[in-house]
Amino acid sequence: MRSVPDGPGLLALLRSGATAAAATWATRQAAAAVLGGADPRWTRTNHRGEPVSLLAGPAATVGLAAGLLVGGGGRAAAAGTVAALGAGAFGVVDDVTEDTARRRKGLRGHLGALAHGEVTTGGLKVLGIGATSLVAAALAPREPAGRSRLATGVEVLGSGVLIAACANLVNLLDLRPGRALKATALAAGPALASGAGAPAAAACLGVVVAGWRDDLAERDMLGDGGANALGAALGTAVVLGAPRPVRCWVLAGVLALTVASERVSFTQVIARTPVLRELDAWGRRPAPAVDGPPG
Repeated sequence: MRSVPDGPGLLALLRSGATAAAATWATRQAAAAVLGGADPRWTRTNHRGEPVSLLAGPAATVGLAAGLLVGGGGRAAAAGTVAALGAGAFGVVDDVTEDTARRRKGLRGHLGALAHGEVTTGGLKVLGIGATSLVAAALAPREPAGRSRLATGVEVLGSGVLIAACANLVNLLDLRPGRALKATALAAGPALASGAGAPAAAACLGVVVAGWRDDLAERDMLGDGGANALGAALGTAVVLGAPRPVRCWVLAGVLALTVASERVSFTQVIARTPVLRELDAWGRRPAPAVDGPPG
């Protein structure tokens, strides 16, 4: 079993989180100044039928990379940066080039299209995030020397699947304001104690802080770019800092939720579960009142 390495100090984690928050905010402001609201590729219609900006996605990706780079060095920082940048870049490509007239939903839809020789932007994203997640897993510090190549290969493969699956799961949650950011914060909090994975968790929390207000106000949404990047960074935090049994349980849970998402609606499950419903609605604009019958 891999022991959890000693993590960075509090000041290093604060530096990682603060850098991620500052870089996210600065990138978002710079993107707005350059693109403004003129480019429809960076605008989506939310669940209320109102326009929201996708510029928070690339801003989150840049913020994560900045936070990871200042939060530590060596292979751990390289692994987290590759995972976040790779997932964010392929997510942004899907956001701005997706053919909405031929949209495929879920992994089943994208993989089904690939099986029939149709390369969708979503399918390209699945392949791209899978590849960059494997590269990140290969860069991550591993067991001491002396293990067989087969054992090392299995560990790298499992870690790559974990990073990619986390990237996909956070994206599945980005259907209501604040939902993906709340899930990220809840998952990143415990990961702050995960040794070498702590800087990645701190960077995720920095991005959450920077994007919280505009996401809940329904001016921004993470889109595939931001949600995939946050999920990949969270997955990398687990890969870097958690012992093997924990990584296996996390992988099993994430894959189970991913499979379940093909059959059930997370939004409907949340709406039927009081605790989840209240947490999901916390901080969000209230739903518009429905007028009753006259008299």
